Amino acid sequence: MNLVWQRFTLSDLPLSQWRSSSYLYRLVGPLQAWRQSSWLMQWAEGIGAGLISLVFALAPFVANELVGVLLLASAGYWVLLTLSDNTRTAATPINLLVLLYWGIATVATAMSPVKNAAFTGWTKLTLYLLFFALMSRVVRSPRLRSWLITVYLHVALIVSVYGLRQWFFGAAQLATWVDPTSTMSKTTRVYSYLGNPNLLAAYLLPAIALSLAALFAWRGWMPKALALTMFVVNTACMILTFSRGGWIGFVLIVFVFLVLQLFWWSVYLPSFWRKWSLPLLLGSLALVLTLTVAFVDPVRDRVGSMFAGRGDSSNNFRINVWTAVIKMIEDRPILGIGPGNTAFNKVYPLFQVSPRYSALSAYSIVLELAVETGFIGLSCFLWLLIVTFNQGVRQLGRLRKFANGEAFWLMGAIAGMLGLLGHGLFDTVWYRPEVNTLWWFMVAVIASYYNPPRLLMGSHPDEQD
Repeated sequence: MNLVWQRFTLSDLPLSQWRSSSYLYRLVGPLQAWRQSSWLMQWAEGIGAGLISLVFALAPFVANELVGVLLLASAGYWVLLTLSDNTRTAATPINLLVLLYWGIATVATAMSPVKNAAFTGWTKLTLYLLFFALMSRVVRSPRLRSWLITVYLHVALIVSVYGLRQWFFGAAQLATWVDPTSTMSKTTRVYSYLGNPNLLAAYLLPAIALSLAALFAWRGWMPKALALTMFVVNTACMILTFSRGGWIGFVLIVFVFLVLQLFWWSVYLPSFWRKWSLPLLLGSLALVLTLTVAFVDPVRDRVGSMFAGRGDSSNNFRINVWTAVIKMIEDRPILGIGPGNTAFNKVYPLFQVSPRYSALSAYSIVLELAVETGFIGLSCFLWLLIVTFNQGVRQLGRLRKFANGEAFWLMGAIAGMLGLLGHGLFDTVWYRPEVNTLWWFMVAVIASYYNPPRLLMGSHPDEQD
């Protein structure tokens, strides 16, 4: 059974043999001579980190079109790096599955009933995945990884501070985000620079996870105090979005991060705590959540609305959208309609329940993946998730042997991914560039810790640089 699991998760995949025999990999490196003689390319990875930093620094504040231009520049730079590669940067199982998913999305685009619209979505998807490819290469350097995380955390702090300002001084509600018949109809939902509280909540979830990690990864009292400030401010702002999906994501982040912490410290714990720490953790979290729901009125009202069914207008809208989306999936179950919201907007009106329930997306990333790329694409994406989390846990165990503090960033990335997935089960702001770039950043961070199977025995984790 263990062998089957290793094969399924590609844990023992001989990538070095694949590279030596792959026609695709022979495209890597034809411009090596130019790179060796180029003065500018001496700082190739640093330039890549600069482009990624620009995306993180500007995404919450500028139009999506400008972010698209930066993603295009990043994609072009990745192509240049690949063609001039003189190090033969190792591929990972995660990268291969991302490539497979892109291939499935490409076939889905070619088979789409609305090819032109699907091609628009395919172009956006390609830019995101090339951005991931650049990030997974750059963040293999612990120094650049730490730099990019620090840039994002500081930008997220600015976004959160402005969100808290909206809470204290008021902000115009740009849309009806709360059921007007509920007791929370007059409650301010902060949205900061992003214009949408659900989008803001998703944007802040990785910041919450990484600021938790920074508490352990950053050295010195001042950096740790800054990390604690970031965690408190980001969490407060996220809570004040009153995004139910965001709250689900937050609970998942805290739970997963604490579980990974228990795994990390378990080798130092007495036998009693090794046995009972996880049950005590689960009981404590359940108690805190129960008390919060019981005694904090806004939280009780918002959590209660999750179980109100069609009695809540937001729930009712989503249920009607999901009903139509399921019909869309039944109509094209194999490869879907093609990627992107443009294709979705072309096909959805043919299946919508009534003109009152128009939608821009499926309001669930699981349904969105199924409707865009069919069950083939959804299965591939789920496989990617399993392989990614498996690699994360494997590498965490490896780093624990050497007591390497870089492991805390790995914990933050795993928790951040699960938080975004929890949020995305009931929303699709995951597809917005402010969030999607962060999602692939979390995946890239996990991929950056990969060591080929032949190096797993007796190699020091810092040797990957």
